[in-house]
Amino acid sequence: MSKRFQGILDTITRIRGVRGAMIVVYQDGLVVSDSLMEGVRGNAVAALTSSLAKHVANATSASGAGVLQFLHLQAISGALLAVTAGAEMLVVAIADPSVNVGLVRLELIRAAEALT
Repeated sequence: MSKRFQGILDTITRIRGVRGAMIVVYQDGLVVSDSLMEGVRGNAVAALTSSLAKHVANATSASGAGVLQFLHLQAISGALLAVTAGAEMLVVAIADPSVNVGLVRLELIRAAEALT
């Protein structure tokens, strides 16, 4: 993993409640780089997040809301957050349900800006 990617992911995973972060290819869901706690199935999460982001992007476009920027799924046991990094990548965080979503969103946006 490149030091550039590692630095970006380290900033996200330092946030209390974040269980992992990944940089994912938007179109095919391949993992470019990850920093995940044990037990997180990174490849599966990456592929599903990519697919979900594409579907949500289609919905936001069709509704007139514009381009997808931030995706937040909240479940009983955690949250999945993703930000687009240009047209080619997603920056993804997997977090506990009590995570500070605003802080994670801010760091995901910063990471996406660093990648573009």
